[in-house]
Amino acid sequence: MKYDCLIIDDERLLSENTKEYLEFFNLKVDWRSGFNTALDFFNHHTTGLILLDINLGDESGFTLCKKIREITKVPIIFISARESDDDIVWGLSVGGDDYIKKPYSLNVLLAKVNATLKRYKDANTAPDTVTDFIKRIKPGERIDLTAIEYKLLSYLMKQPGQIISKEELFEKVWDDNFVEDNTLNVHVRRLREKIETNPSQPQYVKTVRGLGYIFDEKAAKPLSTSQSGCTSLEQDKA
Repeated sequence: MKYDCLIIDDERLLSENTKEYLEFFNLKVDWRSGFNTALDFFNHHTTGLILLDINLGDESGFTLCKKIREITKVPIIFISARESDDDIVWGLSVGGDDYIKKPYSLNVLLAKVNATLKRYKDANTAPDTVTDFIKRIKPGERIDLTAIEYKLLSYLMKQPGQIISKEELFEKVWDDNFVEDNTLNVHVRRLREKIETNPSQPQYVKTVRGLGYIFDEKAAKPLSTSQSGCTSLEQDKA
């Protein structure tokens, strides 16, 4: 069976209220309270989005996130009362797409859920410009981008050489104005780790301090076939 959203949280009352609210807006929702029951869900069902708590009794949502990432690439939004920057960054680093702090507003949560479902759908139906780019810069390598990484790179590539502000990325990539800087920073870092030769000195997705990010079209353009018969990339001499 296909669900729109899976809630994984051991807080029964909050989870039931969240499930009821989302279902009122015609979303198909399931709820699992623990580590093992959540993993069992994927033996019989699929979902378009996961809302995952960090504290699951004796188990960690971070560990569960890693397990889920071995099964599916669907978006995962962490929901937790833990508010430290370290928890947020770690959640995104282990495979989460976003992070919502408890107690959360149900209408804000609904907006995030709908935006994430739309973004995931768009990423799976988008033209293969990003795929072609990845194949060109990483020939023969398997590079798996998450839905948010795909849309982030795709949006930057649509405006090569232009500085894109964080606010614009929040609005156009996340379809959401309730995104924190940490979320964007972690996703940019993860994207660079996948596409850049040296993530610390990026060629393609560059930071313009205090302004935003820019996709370097010059660095991404291929040169003509070299003497060795391999296609290389033009380097920005600036």
